[in-house]
Amino acid sequence: MPLSRRISDSTVRRLSHYLRVLELIQADGGVTVSSEELAKRGHTTAAQVRKDLSHFGSFGKRGLGYSVDELKDRLRTILGLDRLWRVILVGAGRIGSALFDYPDFKKRGYDCVAIVDTDPEKIGERWGERVIRPAEELESLIRELNVNLVILAVPASAAQVVAERSVNAGVKGILNFAPVQIQVPEGIPVENVNLVMELEALSFQINRASET
Repeated sequence: MPLSRRISDSTVRRLSHYLRVLELIQADGGVTVSSEELAKRGHTTAAQVRKDLSHFGSFGKRGLGYSVDELKDRLRTILGLDRLWRVILVGAGRIGSALFDYPDFKKRGYDCVAIVDTDPEKIGERWGERVIRPAEELESLIRELNVNLVILAVPASAAQVVAERSVNAGVKGILNFAPVQIQVPEGIPVENVNLVMELEALSFQINRASET
């Protein structure tokens, strides 16, 4: 649904967490859930749950809570998980291999339709049903396979060029695992995943906790 204002990244991440909580509740046979229970499992407050959901319309009934099945389906639609996303993986190294083998990608509707790499020794190698293709074919693969998203699992020195090539070929979003900030035109969302920075943030929090 179109929105008149930007939804914060933190809100989107909480919605994603609510969805996982709802799936667990449903797996346990739960039919309804209160904002208090969602908050408890999501490590937030009931008021925050209601505020997050209010961005997208009316949910549940006062005193009765939310239908687990209905709210789960609504969140899947909001998060774009009610459709198939065609993904191309750029980089067949260790990170790329781990991402390709991650089972939740396909379960969530992300179909890796192609893999490309610059390493001659990897080109032609088969990963499941996919054969690694040369990086020179990136643009043609994006167009021929109607790719929506690109995952960058490449060195920092290559990330910007690959991102520009991908955008020019028509991709709508980029998941970037390269340890560098890439620049793309406005309107092309980029999610940066820097494992080292996440670890540094964690170690910082541990240090701070030990000082108090």
